[in-house]
Amino acid sequence: MVKGMRNMADDTQPEPAAPTARTSRPHGGQAVTRAVRGWGAAVRRKVRAGELGSFPVVLVLVTVWIIFQALNENFLSPRNLSNLSVDIVGTGLIAVGIVFVLLLGELDLSVGSISGLAAAVFAVLNVNNGVPEWLALIVAVLAGTAAGTVQGYSFARTRVPAFVVTLAGLLTWNGFMLSILGTSGTINLDENGLVAKLTSYYFTHDGVAYGVAAGAAGVVFLVSHQDRRRRKAVGMPHRSLRGIAARSGALAVLAFAAAYVLNRFQGLPLALLLFLVLVAGLDVVLRRTHYGRQVYALGGGVEAARRASLSVTRVRTAVLAVSGTMAAIGGLFLASRITSVSQNSGSGILLLNAIAAAVIGGASLFGGRGSPWNAVLGILIIQSIASGMSITDTPTAVQFIITGGVLFAAVVIDSLSRRSHEAHGRA
Repeated sequence: MVKGMRNMADDTQPEPAAPTARTSRPHGGQAVTRAVRGWGAAVRRKVRAGELGSFPVVLVLVTVWIIFQALNENFLSPRNLSNLSVDIVGTGLIAVGIVFVLLLGELDLSVGSISGLAAAVFAVLNVNNGVPEWLALIVAVLAGTAAGTVQGYSFARTRVPAFVVTLAGLLTWNGFMLSILGTSGTINLDENGLVAKLTSYYFTHDGVAYGVAAGAAGVVFLVSHQDRRRRKAVGMPHRSLRGIAARSGALAVLAFAAAYVLNRFQGLPLALLLFLVLVAGLDVVLRRTHYGRQVYALGGGVEAARRASLSVTRVRTAVLAVSGTMAAIGGLFLASRITSVSQNSGSGILLLNAIAAAVIGGASLFGGRGSPWNAVLGILIIQSIASGMSITDTPTAVQFIITGGVLFAAVVIDSLSRRSHEAHGRA
């Protein structure tokens, strides 16, 4: 959450010059006052410019938690929060792939079918044909990658809108899934197998969760400090050490609080750990690699990207391949959660939830703006609403209405933010 909020609280101003003989260093109270005033001014500038960041999303999430906790005191119980942390993983991984496609200003409608296809490939190979789990797992993920690559290449070469290409893919991959499963309909997975343990295994030792929390805060501090040194060396605006320490400290508080809650039930879920590691890794790919910069550039404008000698075909193909890969991995986690694969795998509202999670979390429908962490925030909101509705025995129809309302609000905020960017000449 703290990472998602950094656009609102980023302190990117250069550090003030060291005191000279004519100036005296402000004492503690004055320094804190100046820091707060500077932070407030930065926030006001960002709001006026339409750079709301993830602040509205976090505010919605906190509001949802407060409301459902008031309705039922068990909502924020360790058991419910632990179950919530596992329930977000499957759809959340698919939503991460959607974020990549949204960065291009496009939409992938095939992710639900690809997730079902990957789960079916794994189940048939492992359960029906005795292929070792690790090999069946790799083949299933590669099936998703291949499906995404085919769609991406078709989209890039024909220049047909991605949502049309992937709509055809939705039907095609669903047909392949039904053909692979055959008349059996449902295949039950080994409850003690590798895939089943993806969502059923917990690190029960308290030190594991606390160690992960400390490690996450430490990595964020070191990366931010290194980024500051690099920017300072070339004279670019950079965060102050005080700002970096405050951000890392806030993350540490949240991480240790989450570890404490999870340890009160069964410990740190393996599924949640793998989810966060994948999200963090893909965030690094987008923000700190040449490929990631190409994705953002292409989302900012296709013609400008071509003039900058970017390979539009290669980037588009790679982005849809990533989406297909994440859909396959998400499908395996969803199959793990229920330890079975059926003809209904990947169907229902899975596609809508994945797209809604990416958009609600803050990824722009207009392209060029978004992060894998947006998918985490978005799926947290959607799954929190679902969990709250379930624990309070609220009809499913109300859940759809509320989720739809939140999605509409997110789209409106995205549109207003883009208009503000255009007004400031940054769209």
